[in-house]
Amino acid sequence: MSDMDHLCFDTTKIDKIQELLERGVMVYPYTFERKDTVEEIKDRFSEIGHEKSEEEVSVAGRIYIVRQHGKTIFADLGDSDGRVQLYLRKNDLGEEQFDLFRQYVDAGDIIGVVGHVFRTKMGEITIWVDRFELLTKSVCPLPEKFHGLKNVETRYRQRYLDLIMNEESRETFRTRSRIISLLRQFLFERDYLEFETPTLQPIYGGANARPFTTYHNALDQKLYLRIAPELYLKRLVVGGFDKVFEIAKNFRNEDIDTNHNPEFSMVEIYEAYRDYNDMMDLTEEIFSLLVEKVHGKTTCSFAGHDLDYARPWRRLSMEEAVQEYAGIDIRAMSLEELQAFGLEHCVEGCESATTRGEYLALFFEHFGEKQLIQPTFVYDFPIENSPLAKKHRSKEGMTERFELFIAGMEMANGFSELNDPLDQKARLELQDAKRRRGDLEAQMIDYDFINALGYGMPPTGGVGIGIDRLVMLLTGKDSIKEVLLFPQMKTIVPGPNGAETGENGGDE
Repeated sequence: MSDMDHLCFDTTKIDKIQELLERGVMVYPYTFERKDTVEEIKDRFSEIGHEKSEEEVSVAGRIYIVRQHGKTIFADLGDSDGRVQLYLRKNDLGEEQFDLFRQYVDAGDIIGVVGHVFRTKMGEITIWVDRFELLTKSVCPLPEKFHGLKNVETRYRQRYLDLIMNEESRETFRTRSRIISLLRQFLFERDYLEFETPTLQPIYGGANARPFTTYHNALDQKLYLRIAPELYLKRLVVGGFDKVFEIAKNFRNEDIDTNHNPEFSMVEIYEAYRDYNDMMDLTEEIFSLLVEKVHGKTTCSFAGHDLDYARPWRRLSMEEAVQEYAGIDIRAMSLEELQAFGLEHCVEGCESATTRGEYLALFFEHFGEKQLIQPTFVYDFPIENSPLAKKHRSKEGMTERFELFIAGMEMANGFSELNDPLDQKARLELQDAKRRRGDLEAQMIDYDFINALGYGMPPTGGVGIGIDRLVMLLTGKDSIKEVLLFPQMKTIVPGPNGAETGENGGDE
């Protein structure tokens, strides 16, 4: 198997490069004086008529379509702002330059053009080309123009090609960039400070998740990829920063599906002297503002649902959610009755549950989550699955924790943060015992974090929001792979006779 088996190079295009070099044409020049973008040209000449403009324009971009008509050529040129039609005449360019374009410029090539603007009889704003320069000769062919790039797996594996061919994809990622900028702006305006915490950590924590492991040769030490920035951000609160946040890449060694990717983005926010009620208010404010900024209103559609983000949102306790969606009062039943109910309804994990809190969490996940379509806060979680949340001030066995659900997806997770170092030590010891018994998602003991709490952390509210799912909601995409530029997929390699082997990984 040769290196070329991994590539999609077109030998005809490679031959053209050799011919151009023999003619003395620089195929990959170093710069081009681009003075205009497509959007600027269309805005500036929106009222242009059929006569050529006196003003000259200079624009560069990729050629998408070439249509030859004897001594004239029409072509479509696109940049990051849009596309514009080119009009080339042999009489204007001269025979040598015209033939150079006709013979050697193909769809996919990048060129720079200088010319004047006019409107065709069909009403299309067009650049009448006076001169052009080949800036990059592509050697891989673009997909066929009428069908474009539709294959889902190819779009995910070759995102660069997806972005070249599909304006909808480019718009999705423009929106993603804007959402993150708006989120930062929101927090900066409220005096939060942005920090960066370690991605490589000697002890993982901050969430219940299976980590990725790696090894540092110089330290002779196993390290873990961050599953959450929580414990480091809380150290900063201990250190005297009262309002902090981080937009972080997290890594969790879990299944891949439409809502999960092993590498994902979150924003985690902490504020001293606040509790989980304040964090619910903050989360509500963030989502409502972003929806209005992106859509110009507080409503948008997702997965066939018309979602209304106007405040206030619905709030119900986890016990109320189970009573509403499972039809049972968790406190009125014995543990034996709860297990029988769970087995009857095939609730995953109920055969090993031993406490009322464990059954409550399992029943909510099974019966309630997917029913929560409109923005809904579910609050007051059992202590068994909330090792970093403060004990509830009035409900025995519960913690001050909430999760936000929209369209059946968990979108945010927040606490009144546990700041009692003795309680935190006991909770993490229970987690570590579970881990040692084989629970791959249980947390380790981070003694340095417990020490930090020992120096005193003020009452603090915290919340983590999944950015990828947030972008899904605001762009109407029902798969997380649509909003990740480079989603994780199983590697494929050329097999015998050029066939590819490996997991499909693309079509949802």
